[in-house]
Amino acid sequence: MGSLATAELCDANASLLAKGELRVLQPMFQTYGQCRAFCGPIVTLKVFEDNVLVREVLEAPGDGRVLVVDGGGSTRCALVGGNLGQLAQNMGWAGIVVNGCIRDAYEINGCDIGVRALGCHPLKSNKKGLGEKHVTVNIAGTIIHDGEWLYADSDGILISTIELSL
Repeated sequence: MGSLATAELCDANASLLAKGELRVLQPMFQTYGQCRAFCGPIVTLKVFEDNVLVREVLEAPGDGRVLVVDGGGSTRCALVGGNLGQLAQNMGWAGIVVNGCIRDAYEINGCDIGVRALGCHPLKSNKKGLGEKHVTVNIAGTIIHDGEWLYADSDGILISTIELSL
């Protein structure tokens, strides 16, 4: 991500913020993974306490994209664990944002990707294969569309309708 700090992006794109084309996610996510700053085009996924589709998506080449998983904010089980973190790294994903929990935090922290989640939970998810790919999701009052851009660093997470530069 280099010099594309979220604070600088906000400062440089006030008109996009005013129009709602650049949105800031609420500061509710914990930071995991070795990449503390990451960005890329978004792939959306909507699931609830079931991570079969998470694995399916991460098995495809990431090409520097970011998987945004709307897990409904559930903190009753984990949607991403160490194996999926390693898979995401191996397949070239830039990061994963989970509106839900992860597990195997120690393993995920060893992966060369960025991960944001609500927290950790030791219980694995269901394996029914329920959910939707490439759909509009609503995380903490922020609408996120498949194909938009995500920028994350230690200051927060931004969602943009377009690729940003300074």
